[in-house]
Amino acid sequence: MAATIKDVAALAQVSVGTVSRYLNGYEVSEANKRKIDEAIRRLDFKLNPVARSLKTSKSMTVAVVVPALANIFSMSIIEGIERHLDQYGYSVIVCDSQSDVQKEKAKLQFVKDKYVDGVVIMPTGSDGTHITEVLGDELPAVLMDRLVEGAKLDAVLVDNVNAVYQAVERLITLGHRRIGMITGPKDIYTAKERQEGYRRVFVDYNLPMDENLIRYGDYTEDTGYKLMSELMRLDCPPTAVFVANYEMTIGAIMAVNEIGIQIPDQLSLIGFDQLELSKLIKPSLSVVVQPMAEIGQKAAEMLYQRMRGNCDNFPQVIRLKAHFIEGQSIKRL
Repeated sequence: MAATIKDVAALAQVSVGTVSRYLNGYEVSEANKRKIDEAIRRLDFKLNPVARSLKTSKSMTVAVVVPALANIFSMSIIEGIERHLDQYGYSVIVCDSQSDVQKEKAKLQFVKDKYVDGVVIMPTGSDGTHITEVLGDELPAVLMDRLVEGAKLDAVLVDNVNAVYQAVERLITLGHRRIGMITGPKDIYTAKERQEGYRRVFVDYNLPMDENLIRYGDYTEDTGYKLMSELMRLDCPPTAVFVANYEMTIGAIMAVNEIGIQIPDQLSLIGFDQLELSKLIKPSLSVVVQPMAEIGQKAAEMLYQRMRGNCDNFPQVIRLKAHFIEGQSIKRL
């Protein structure tokens, strides 16, 4: 016969209420945690999630909706969310909106119908009206990486403007003036911020900027490859290129290698994210690195507080710092 909460409480020598609070994500003493965990292990206790959700109105599940699963950024953030919420007994449902607003709306409706306790979402576009239309005011939701219009929600962001500014400024101090940028879609919040950082450097240094050196991609390897090829085949190509996300950075490097351009002798290159990979590439790649796992952790922390009814400082926006790390892929002219 399957063990019950009463059995766990008896073996752990604590009250049934203490076990219930612990299993539902509320704080109990460290000593009680250890005793309850040991009792659960010895009894092979399994909590029935359906029964719990009917009794407590909590499913102990959280949904994460992202535009694309097949990229390092999304997976690193999801890992950060899972690790943080796991300690409270939450499971995570992950949905891929495929960068499509209608699919995003359908995914949000899907997870709402599954009675999740909260949602973390990396929105597809700049308009978030559909998010609040679907989720309503009762279901806690936290944005990550991007802000949207038409939705009053908490958010965890990265200071993209200053991170990109620092990287492009370094190229200017090394003597570069024709600096290309491969960035994301015009309607995506992060792409706008990264482009703002790029433009601001030229304004601050009172330097002319060639709009033809800014190319808009869709955060995939294919567009990174295509747009880098276009830039390098211009009559007057850039001496340096900044690529504004990891997947496009990989595509850009593939294009450079195929064309036969030597880095940094013929082209200085700065990429985005994945510091580990940058060390494997020769010469080592200069990169802007985001705190990906921390984004997920902070989003999970904020959502957990909202799910517990803590509405202090709503809506709250947390901005994390990204850092420019210089490798050997840029040189002085």
